[in-house]
Amino acid sequence: MTISDIMTERVISIGEDEPVIAAARLLKRNNIGALPVRGDKGKLKGIVTDRDIVLRCVAAEADPKEIRVGEIMSRNLVTASPFDNAKTVTERMGESQVRRIPVTENGILVGIVALSDIARNDEFEMEAADALSEISSNFRRK
Repeated sequence: MTISDIMTERVISIGEDEPVIAAARLLKRNNIGALPVRGDKGKLKGIVTDRDIVLRCVAAEADPKEIRVGEIMSRNLVTASPFDNAKTVTERMGESQVRRIPVTENGILVGIVALSDIARNDEFEMEAADALSEISSNFRRK
């Protein structure tokens, strides 16, 4: 099974030049914890999470109306291709300690897949549990 079979295609994202307050409102309105950040022509530039907003904006006493998403987003992305095998992506999530991965094709955001999406498939239930265990641990296994 490939990621394209289980990914969410309609992804809520935000532009890198948008204010952080807009990202926070999108997260709240849609009850989500992360937004892929896109640049020109839909290219994926990063991801901004609720944690990024708290640590890099609020805790730094920066004004979320003035700071741009591109200034606080996480840039070291782990991504998947729509053609990647679900088991491989699950392993990548565990190794990278992330719960969701943007899906890109030629650098363009085409979807997002969460660990919960993979766990809903009986075929990968154990792999998802293993990945969650690794993500939740306080150390990285090699």
